[in-house]
Amino acid sequence: MINFFAIFTIVKFRIREFLYEYNYSILAPLISNLLFVIIFSTIDRYYSLSLGTITFIDFLVPGLIVMTVAQESFDNPSVSIINSKQIGSFDDFLLAPLSRIEIFIAYIISQIVIGLILGLVNFVVLSYFISFNYFSIFSFVYYLTLVIIFFTSIGSVVGFLAYRWDTQSTVSNFFISPVNFLSGTFFTINALPENLQVILFYNPYYYIIFYFRESFYIKTEINLFINFIILIFVSFIFFISGYIFYKGYNVIK
Repeated sequence: MINFFAIFTIVKFRIREFLYEYNYSILAPLISNLLFVIIFSTIDRYYSLSLGTITFIDFLVPGLIVMTVAQESFDNPSVSIINSKQIGSFDDFLLAPLSRIEIFIAYIISQIVIGLILGLVNFVVLSYFISFNYFSIFSFVYYLTLVIIFFTSIGSVVGFLAYRWDTQSTVSNFFISPVNFLSGTFFTINALPENLQVILFYNPYYYIIFYFRESFYIKTEINLFINFIILIFVSFIFFISGYIFYKGYNVIK
């Protein structure tokens, strides 16, 4: 039987902690995105980086929102779990009357709420710099939720298995950041040489960003096959992460 009260308690605690530390959990990434927009706006003014029917800034802002939410979705659970293991408080989770799967689900649910809050805050502020006649709130929330589940699953597993900040930083620097930067955040697939375009053609995360960006400007026709592959891809990562939590491998030294 699922312990809903325990899950709700963890979710409430993590959301409250996120909002209490708003200076670096909300304001810091927002300021970073504003700096990106200001810098690229200046460059665009002199070098005309427009992409067809939309300006480069219009193209950039959705990518920045996804990148910020993705990085936070990885950092938040991984940092939280590693920190709690180092100070010994994670043992309290394991001794409490709830399973490791319930802990995992609590982290996923809380991070979905946190990620959507962060995404909406960035959208409200950054929308001042872009112009759009169409916006799909459903696509915005749906694809952003997929991003959150994907990166939270990875972050939770890294925190679950690691004991040192070096491990967390290594995964962040050598996997999370490259995936974000090389999946269409700052450029379209047509900007790459033909022999490198295959990197994005077979990258499900690229299509998540693509459809998320489309929710800002175009009422596009949804490709059911690609969206099915995206859902399978995210679900696979989610269930693998849940299985690792269930087995509880190498959790406590």
